[in-house]
Amino acid sequence: MLDIKFIRENPEKVKEGCRKKQVKVDIDWLLELDKKKREMLQEVEQLRAEQNRISEQGTANSEQHKNAKKIKEQIKSLEPELEKTEKELENLIQQAPNLPLDEVPEGKDEKDNKVLREVGKKPKFNFKPKDYLTIAEKLDLIDIERAAKVSGSRFGYLKREAVLLEFALIQLAFDVLIKEGFIPIAPPVMIKPGPYRGTGRLLAGMEEERYFIPKDELYLIGSAEHTVGPMHMNEIFKEEDLPRRYVGFSTCFRREAGSYGKDTKGILRVHQFDKVEMFVFTKPKDSLKEHDFLLAQEEMIMQLLGLSYRVVLLCAGDMDWIDVKQYDIETWLPGQNQYRETHSCSNTSDFQAQGLNIRYKDQKTNKTSFVHTLNATALAIGRTIIAILENYQQKDGSVLVPKVLRKYVGKDKIT
Repeated sequence: MLDIKFIRENPEKVKEGCRKKQVKVDIDWLLELDKKKREMLQEVEQLRAEQNRISEQGTANSEQHKNAKKIKEQIKSLEPELEKTEKELENLIQQAPNLPLDEVPEGKDEKDNKVLREVGKKPKFNFKPKDYLTIAEKLDLIDIERAAKVSGSRFGYLKREAVLLEFALIQLAFDVLIKEGFIPIAPPVMIKPGPYRGTGRLLAGMEEERYFIPKDELYLIGSAEHTVGPMHMNEIFKEEDLPRRYVGFSTCFRREAGSYGKDTKGILRVHQFDKVEMFVFTKPKDSLKEHDFLLAQEEMIMQLLGLSYRVVLLCAGDMDWIDVKQYDIETWLPGQNQYRETHSCSNTSDFQAQGLNIRYKDQKTNKTSFVHTLNATALAIGRTIIAILENYQQKDGSVLVPKVLRKYVGKDKIT
């Protein structure tokens, strides 16, 4: 969440950031509540100090006894209003998104995003390319009909070489990123409400996306980011231990709320999917450099796979609620004759660190400050398999295995 001190000192900047992100928050009322809370806290603290002074002197004197009783009643009458004010203030602060950086373009939706570059050659075919589901059904790689029978819509069975491709992609991502200093991690796929709120992933309607298990009071995560970030909550890093980079693999769960009618068939937009995710804790001054580093890792993996893609800088109105800057990678899908989003790369500044109380100690000043956190997709497995099937399809219906994956898959072609 945003620091209340920052909001006090920069109200117009906060208002402008909310406007750019198309989020309505009454910042003036928020500041009024903050002022009211501080005044009430001061009054309560003064009363308690007086109460303690009388207590130390003893209340044998009838006048002192009356004063002590009066003060107790005053505190009792103030506490409910103070609690109400604190809750209203916290609720308003949680409605305020992270503020976009100045270099983030203004805009309302994906139409206003800025394409930074296109990379790689789109494949040329001497036949009409098929979409991935047509290819997969013919090769018996994906079964959505039986998955629907067992689990409902927006699920799928991966079969045969599709499974081999999944594990090959995971291994490739880990091989590449471990060499770059990332620590491999397999995180829990369930999380308690408190840490989840700290990540900001239950705010601004995002709770609609989450699967919740009431009996156990646990959520299923939507990305490895969701449990990798909180693993250091309430901790203080040594400055020399930053940046701390993790690469995590997890199964992810999302309701896909609000996407009804979109990509309902197949495995592009599903309730359960697997993903390799990068997550970084860093010093604020290195935050932007680390963001570009994460994007470079995404591009390196895409180039190893030989897939054509474009890098997009998201406008303020389209980027994630907790981000200050976000890149997407969109991969070319010839069977659909369009680019589709396969990666995101987000800088959340200290927004999550504030919610999770994750700091570092400066070596020179010995002061503690909040770290910055960043997250980026290494590979969204299902969508990458889709891209491979469409880009490496052959006229006879077979699919070539990308060269970089052949040593993991154990074959050159899927027939």
